[in-house]
Amino acid sequence: MTRWVPTKREKYGVAIYNYDARGDEELSLQIGDTVHILETYEGWYRGHRLRRKSKKGIFPACYIHLKEATVEGNGQKETVIPTELPLVQEVTTTLREWASIWRDLYVGDKREMFNSVRDMIYNLIEWRSQILSGTLPQDELTELKQKVTSKIDYGNKYLDLDLVVRDKDGNILDPELTSTINLFRAHEAASKQIEDRIQEEKSQKQNIDLSRQAKFASTPSFALFVTLKNVVCKIGEDAEVLMSLYDPVESKFISENYLVKWSSSGLVKDIDQLHNLRAVFTDLGSEDLKREKISFVCQIVRVGRMELRDNNTKKLTSGLRRPFGVAVMDVTDIITGKMDDEDKQHFIPFQPVAGENDFLQTVINKVIAAKEVNHKGQGLWVTLKLLPGDIHQIRKDFPHLVDRSTAVARKMGFPEIIMPGDVRNDIYVTLALGEFDKGSKTTPKNVEVTMSVYDEDGKKLENVIFPGAGDDGIIEYKSVIYYQVKQPRWFETIKVAIPIEDVNRSHLRFTFRHRSSQDSKDKSEKIFALSFVKLMRYDGTTLRDGEHDLIVYKAEAKKLEDSSLYLNLPATKLELEEKGYSSTGKSTQNLGNCTISKDSFQISTLVCSTKLTQNVDLLGLLKWRSNTRLLQQNLRQLMKVDGGEVVKFLQDTLDALFNIMMENSDSDTFDTLVFDALVFIIGLIADRKFQHFNPVLETYIRKHFSATLAYTKLTKVLKNYVENAEKLTEQLLKAMKALEYIFKFIVRSRVLFNQLYENKGEADFMESLRNLFTSFNDMMNSNSENTGMVKGAALKYIPTIVNDVKLVFDPKELSKLFTEFILKVPLGRLVKQKLDCLIDIVHSDLFTQHDCREILLPLMTDQLKFHLEKQEELKACCQLLSDILEVLYRKDVGPTQWHVQIIMEKLLRTVNRTVISMGRDSPHIGSFVASMTATLRQMDDYHYAHLISTFGKMRSDVVDFLMETFIMFKDLIGKNVYPTDWVIMNMMQNKVFLRAINQYAAVLNKKFLDQTNFELQLWNNYFHLAVAFLTQESLQLENFSSDKRAKIFHKYQDMRRQIGFEIRDMWYNLGPHKIKFIPEMVGPILEMTLVPEIELRKATIPIFFDMMQCEFHFTCSFQRFENEIITKLDHEVEGGRGDEQYKVLFQKILLEHCRKHKYLAKTGENFVTLVVRLLERLLDYRTIMHDENKENRMSCTVNVLNFYKEIEREEMYIRYLYKLCDLHKECDNYTEAAYTLLLHAKLLKMWEEAIILGKELAEQYENEMFDFEQLSASLRKQAQFYENIVKVIRPKPDYFAVGYYGMGFPSFLRNKMFIYRGKEYERREDFEARLLTQFPNAEKMKTTTPPSEDTKSSPGQYIQCFIVKPILDLPAKFQNKPVSEQIVSFYTVNEVHKFQYSRPVRKGEKDPDNEFANMWIERTTYTTAYKLPGILRWFEVKSVSTEEISPLENAMETMQLTNEKISSMVQRHLNDPNLPINPLSMLLNGIVDPAVMGGFANYEKAFFNDKYVQEHPEDLEKIERLKDFIAWQIPYLADGVRIHGEKVTEALRPFHERMEACFKQLREKVEKQYGVKTLPAADEWRGSRPRSMVRSFTMPSSQRPLSVASVTSISSDNSPSRPGSDGFALEPLLPKKLHTKSQDKLDRDEPEKERKDKKKEKRNSKHQEIFDKDMKTTEILLQPAEAVILSETISPLRPQRPKSQVLNLMGGDRRLSVSPGPPSSSSSNSSSSPGPPPITPRSKLSFSLHTGSSLELNGMGCPDKGETPPPLPVKGSTADYGNLLDNQDLTSPTTPPPPPPHQRHMPPPLPSKTPPPPPPKTTRKQASIDSGIVQ
Repeated sequence: MTRWVPTKREKYGVAIYNYDARGDEELSLQIGDTVHILETYEGWYRGHRLRRKSKKGIFPACYIHLKEATVEGNGQKETVIPTELPLVQEVTTTLREWASIWRDLYVGDKREMFNSVRDMIYNLIEWRSQILSGTLPQDELTELKQKVTSKIDYGNKYLDLDLVVRDKDGNILDPELTSTINLFRAHEAASKQIEDRIQEEKSQKQNIDLSRQAKFASTPSFALFVTLKNVVCKIGEDAEVLMSLYDPVESKFISENYLVKWSSSGLVKDIDQLHNLRAVFTDLGSEDLKREKISFVCQIVRVGRMELRDNNTKKLTSGLRRPFGVAVMDVTDIITGKMDDEDKQHFIPFQPVAGENDFLQTVINKVIAAKEVNHKGQGLWVTLKLLPGDIHQIRKDFPHLVDRSTAVARKMGFPEIIMPGDVRNDIYVTLALGEFDKGSKTTPKNVEVTMSVYDEDGKKLENVIFPGAGDDGIIEYKSVIYYQVKQPRWFETIKVAIPIEDVNRSHLRFTFRHRSSQDSKDKSEKIFALSFVKLMRYDGTTLRDGEHDLIVYKAEAKKLEDSSLYLNLPATKLELEEKGYSSTGKSTQNLGNCTISKDSFQISTLVCSTKLTQNVDLLGLLKWRSNTRLLQQNLRQLMKVDGGEVVKFLQDTLDALFNIMMENSDSDTFDTLVFDALVFIIGLIADRKFQHFNPVLETYIRKHFSATLAYTKLTKVLKNYVENAEKLTEQLLKAMKALEYIFKFIVRSRVLFNQLYENKGEADFMESLRNLFTSFNDMMNSNSENTGMVKGAALKYIPTIVNDVKLVFDPKELSKLFTEFILKVPLGRLVKQKLDCLIDIVHSDLFTQHDCREILLPLMTDQLKFHLEKQEELKACCQLLSDILEVLYRKDVGPTQWHVQIIMEKLLRTVNRTVISMGRDSPHIGSFVASMTATLRQMDDYHYAHLISTFGKMRSDVVDFLMETFIMFKDLIGKNVYPTDWVIMNMMQNKVFLRAINQYAAVLNKKFLDQTNFELQLWNNYFHLAVAFLTQESLQLENFSSDKRAKIFHKYQDMRRQIGFEIRDMWYNLGPHKIKFIPEMVGPILEMTLVPEIELRKATIPIFFDMMQCEFHFTCSFQRFENEIITKLDHEVEGGRGDEQYKVLFQKILLEHCRKHKYLAKTGENFVTLVVRLLERLLDYRTIMHDENKENRMSCTVNVLNFYKEIEREEMYIRYLYKLCDLHKECDNYTEAAYTLLLHAKLLKMWEEAIILGKELAEQYENEMFDFEQLSASLRKQAQFYENIVKVIRPKPDYFAVGYYGMGFPSFLRNKMFIYRGKEYERREDFEARLLTQFPNAEKMKTTTPPSEDTKSSPGQYIQCFIVKPILDLPAKFQNKPVSEQIVSFYTVNEVHKFQYSRPVRKGEKDPDNEFANMWIERTTYTTAYKLPGILRWFEVKSVSTEEISPLENAMETMQLTNEKISSMVQRHLNDPNLPINPLSMLLNGIVDPAVMGGFANYEKAFFNDKYVQEHPEDLEKIERLKDFIAWQIPYLADGVRIHGEKVTEALRPFHERMEACFKQLREKVEKQYGVKTLPAADEWRGSRPRSMVRSFTMPSSQRPLSVASVTSISSDNSPSRPGSDGFALEPLLPKKLHTKSQDKLDRDEPEKERKDKKKEKRNSKHQEIFDKDMKTTEILLQPAEAVILSETISPLRPQRPKSQVLNLMGGDRRLSVSPGPPSSSSSNSSSSPGPPPITPRSKLSFSLHTGSSLELNGMGCPDKGETPPPLPVKGSTADYGNLLDNQDLTSPTTPPPPPPHQRHMPPPLPSKTPPPPPPKTTRKQASIDSGIVQ
């Protein structure tokens, strides 16, 4: 084969593996994809997926499982339809829909729901394969289909999917072919069913109960199905196993026995029955369910020798029935349904008989009473299951369980419901007990009773005795023998079934015989006595149920066998007394040849016969001719007969009654009695117990009834009753209930009469019926009080006669009679009954006839209108209207157009008003809306046209009607009365509404458009309704799954387009009236244009231009339109509408229109640009609103609010201010939130006045109102604030510069720089980590230099981040004044908008002796748009400036900073004597100790020499100032040393003395070189400042109050307070020897708490250990004399780092680590071994420049020689599940690579190689996992 061949049979299949296309001509498949196959070639198929027909391709045939399908059309139009059951297809589509949701649940980690859906999916898959297997029996298949549909419906509800509505067979309803009312009812039923199902699911126990209740409620009887699996019992002889149901409370058997004969070998005797021992105990009913307990009892009777012990078998008597034991199980739970497991095998333990007096029934009762049985492993194994229905139903429903071979054990007695045709003639005889004299024997006899049935001639009836179900009939029955027992108690029940014709001639004969264990003796034993009983009594009735004490007769054995000798004798003790014999007295009495013995014998009987009666009265009626004198009495007595008896003889009784009537036709003596008897019988059949006899009665009337004249008599009696309703109320009430059947008799009688006499007496008959109706009407009209019940009954039952009466009476006249009857109902009374009566008429055949409807419908609509307007009986009204509409929808009821018109004219408006006035919570709202929808749906164009004309000339009526309708429609669309999952109902309603809206729109155009008739409000309502319709949720197709979208589109198209085009046309029709709708209609039209349907957008966006033009025409501007569109656009976009495509279309269409316009070209273009800019921002804002990252949200919010500020839209600006404020509050940015609100306050222009008002208020409190309490509160608050400023230390956050470079960032960040205000105590690493989590794919830049253009335009994301220092901007009032440090310190980090970043730059040659000489500082200043903190935690940098600072200026700054630091520390110690001394010790020692005299000595070397002065003559003044600073340091140090001396402890005294000595040397040197400076006295220096008690202050973010010590030590290192100073303080190091000797003492002197804190911190900090390691590896050797510390300024309230983190002096050499990361020298290997992220020292680092030291400033590495800093460790990519499939290992198992097809030029190519083999079996599972649940 060399070419592609079209396939013939291989048309449809399913992919069973994933397949990845390797080229354009191939088709990718995922497991479960269905494919339509077009062609085949050498193991390849060509075709397309059914879900995407446009893409065709080739794929390997071995990947496809073929399925049956029918092909329709050919060529291009070929389609395949799977030939699966509709249900299987439904399961398939359902599974696909659920699977995608299931995957989402997995991704969303909704575990519980995920598991529930998984179980449902597995169930459906399992059931689907069962249905497809085709191996299920019919009953199971039906049940399974039911299970499947209910599971689908339940699952849909659980997953919030659409409700599926079905017909009674479970098939999905087609809304096009279903009436609206029917559809609504189907939805209601489906919802209810699902609610019930949900209730079931809630509890497993209920689950069983509810499903059983449903099953068993529908059937009045049920049965217990039993399978005997095994009898484990050591008997040793043959046995009979008798099983039956038993009521332990009443101690009586309630069913026949099921008999199994067991052989001595331990198997069933009849080997054919092996593994098939099944019985069904039928006829159980609700009475049995109510029994307190029911037991399943098994009696085992041994059949063999008298004693098992005897073993000389030859001489022993055999075949004796002897008691062996019983087994009992309580089956109450199974019968009541609490337990239902048909597969469970139950073990019933066996209890043997203990002694001869242990009768079987006694043992049963003992076992029931006992708690447990010592069974020694002996017992029965059975399975049990309860089945619903009678035996016929069970055989039909459960053919696999119950077949013809299954034994049927009936209940003793009739079932609750006697089924007609259930012919039965069973007499149950129980051998109860007896007492037998031992006679001549020394011990009591071993009595055996034998029962047989004889006729009066002494002939034995054969096979009429049945010891148990499952066994054949026998000739005689032998009882169990109890050994030597005087009073045996047998309680053995046998069924006797005699043909009906033999019963009156038959009697039961019981003979008694003593049995011997020895065979020889036994043979000589004769019958010693006899009892008998006749089955028919002398009066023709059957033997009474109950106990009978039989007379035991003795005679010779021969005589006893002659029935003629005993049959005339009395059989029972009762008869004996009746005949006048005394039953007491002498021991024996001779009666003829027999003697009455002293022995006694009792039986009990129960007759279950449909042919025999035990009732004399009934028999008397049936045989009425034999005694006519008693006829009246018998007719009256009939009412007292038990219903069951009458029903059994229904036909005979009815025959008798009508014969009595016919044979006395000339007199009416018996008419009333016969009528009453008839009413009684019909009443019986209405009873639930006998309801199944309805068909019997119907059949009787149709086939057996023959009384042709009965109609006259029945009509006469009935009329008489009606006319005397007040007197004969009770009889009439009964007659009313039986009315339907009485009329069936009347009509049938008349029909038969007509057949015989050819319509003779027609007029009389008609007249009699008319008169009867007149009587009814008169009765309805009467005002008598006690006829209320009868009137109600008349309304209820008269409709039941309609279908029969119209067979013999003119239907039109009948309709008129009915109309009169209804009109006679008294006003305001019996409203519900009247409406129910009308509903029944609608259901009758009368209403389906066109002519009759003509008469009845006007009556019904009038009644409905009347009651609806009064809001009476709404439920019944709605039911009636629905039913009428339902009939009018049918196609088989003649023309309906005129009738729909009647309803429309009379009721449409009334129904509309009812709907409008009805609350949404009313239970009837759904039905009314359905009726209203049905009316509109059934109206054609003619009706709509006619509707408006019915309002006549009254224009206001039309307006009111349309207004009401529009308002109602809009309300129903906005707040739908039906649940959202009723998609079919909602779409049907939409379709109807759409048509109605369009019809009414035509009326608007026609009647209300011209200048004189224009109705503004009406048009307005129309537009609002139409837009509401268009934008309703149920029509937004893009929100639905593709399947649902396709289904809706296929059936209804996109209704939004239809109504949208209509709105557009209506707008353009308005002409000069348009201006009246601007700006009100801008919002609705905007809503419409935002619907994402491109054609609709193109058609409707031009309306905006029309509006602009229109407003411009009237006012020369379009300001109102512009304002409105901006306001509404904001609202709509935020609500989720609008997209990029809309923005483009809006811009394109409106610009095109504007440019063509003479006057709008410029202004229009500006407007469009404005709106587009706004849209951009709003879309950005909306996109980011769902972002996890709140900071991005804040940025976008600011963009939007600034835009509104720019275009002066104050109300919108304020709206976004509050959104921003809320965002800040969520992030705990309280400062920024306050600033945001402040902007609103500024808008109000009141903030300056607030202070004045506060003072005014105080003035009012003090001098006017004299409310000193309020005044003091106000002043206290102020005082508190002032105190807080001075005493509470506030945390100082760091500021970070962040640049976002590259095109990968959103537009509002792209290539911009921002200054961020960090959170309190946030380190740079933490801040960076926070940034990078927002942009996981961004790369961190390694340098602080501005990025290149390449970086900016690259597609990636690059983030640059470094710390900047805020520049103090002191308020004017504080400048040049001595202000407390606490007041000023606030401004160092607040109200700042300029920030500096400094980096050292070397110029010229490097001086090995002094680095300072050529180290310049490059200082960059960033200015933000707004001050920080503000309404955001960050602002964009608006300007950047850079300056260079010479080494001399740098030295001056550093020196000044050091002086300020000493001054500040001294001042604090003066203010607060309690401050700890350690920080002061460290500071002073670092400056005065000659060991680290590197300080200003470096400056002296660098600047105070002739060479420098010659080179820089302009710096002379600066050099003098630097000398000044050095000189001023001495008095500051002097104060410090003095205070230190006052506060030093004894332990540290030597340390202080050394420090004093050092200071003395230093002082001498400086004063000599630079002069003496003196400070004012300490007290003056301190000025009038309050003593500042530094509080322990806990911020919300830190739960642990810090100790005073730590707070102070932090403050000691305070940041500089002079603008321009850079924070680089020069601090000489601690001397080595001091550290080793005195540091311990210093440490010991620290407050205990701080040391604990330090320990704790060391323990906790993982970073710390890593840091230490890093430090050791990257130490840099320094010159001992030149060591400098890079001290770290710690923000307030952050615990200080352990000293080891700042410097590491523990080694032998004194070393300094500058950068915590790897130094530049080791950069090459640092990248290859990624370590932990570097911990950057906190912002401000003081520095001293030495040879060989690598320096990091502001946290950024800045090595000399301009090298780039070492790169950071590579950032591990975050878990990105999107990358998983890129891994070849993962994908390969699921899709083995097929060979690429060979020839590319042929359109479909012929693959050169063989197609790929299917994946190995193991990957099948893998594949399904990988593909997830794609389908």
